[in-house]
Amino acid sequence: MGNEKPKLKLAVYWGAACGGCCVSVLDVHEKLFDVVANADIVFWPIALDFKYKDVEAMPDQHIDVTLFNGAVRTSENEHMAKLLRQKSKILIAYGSCAHMGGIPGLANFTNKEDLFKRVYDESESTENPDKVRPTPEVQVKEGKLTLPKFYNDVMTLNQVVDVDYYLPGCPPQTERLVEVFMAVVTGAQLPPKGSVIGVFDRVQCDDCKRKKSDKKNITRFKRAWEVTDDGETCLNEQGILCMGPATRGGCGVRCVEGNAPCRGCYGPMEGIPDPGAKMMSAIASMLEGKEQDEIDKAIESVVDPAGTFYRFSLPGSILRRKI
Repeated sequence: MGNEKPKLKLAVYWGAACGGCCVSVLDVHEKLFDVVANADIVFWPIALDFKYKDVEAMPDQHIDVTLFNGAVRTSENEHMAKLLRQKSKILIAYGSCAHMGGIPGLANFTNKEDLFKRVYDESESTENPDKVRPTPEVQVKEGKLTLPKFYNDVMTLNQVVDVDYYLPGCPPQTERLVEVFMAVVTGAQLPPKGSVIGVFDRVQCDDCKRKKSDKKNITRFKRAWEVTDDGETCLNEQGILCMGPATRGGCGVRCVEGNAPCRGCYGPMEGIPDPGAKMMSAIASMLEGKEQDEIDKAIESVVDPAGTFYRFSLPGSILRRKI
């Protein structure tokens, strides 16, 4: 008994995110027994009754691995990012939001004031004649109530703290999580710090079984509902924007396997600083038209280009936000 290897101490935190990453951790099915056999969960507030003060009381680097999912949007998110960095040996940006900003990062196309105006003044379901807004502090007769500060910008995890590894996806595939976890358990050689892990060194298109050609036949881009998909031809060649050419593999091409276009949640290949710019370059090579007016019409047919090309990556891209 005295020679048993001590269990790893594992933490999971949810920042500005939808909760899907936490579900992916639960979604290990029978592999849960491997996790439980090798790790004790010392902090996971969405699933178990832990308090922030429990983490604050831990010695520095007490936690072996922390999976931090979600972007940094509030002062609470920032506080926990810095605290968990201090308390963890390995900090993993888990999922698209921590990795690149994710869906919450699309808010960087506007600003805090305009967001609050829409939510608290203008939305169809809002009745707020006094224009009440949330504030960090308010005094009531029972005492002072506080809320986290809501920042103007959505930030990636590495824009706030030093990150050891990135495990992308919306959410990451559970198989990749188990592979990474077992590598830590067994003491396997981990890649260099700062690496994106649980991914392939190839783009989604390399794993896609759909038929591709070198045709430059796109005159306009269509929404998926406008096309009768034949189930075999490359979605881009059918005029349905698929981010596969600009997105790193690792998910098993599950969206395309389900007859839906890739949206780019696994991020760009190594050395590509901006997945949106990479995809715009890719679609330029698909256009049939050579005249400027033909090219303009094709580009204008892209519905919501910002939300298409930067759906998961705006805060971590070259653009970062709307000025």
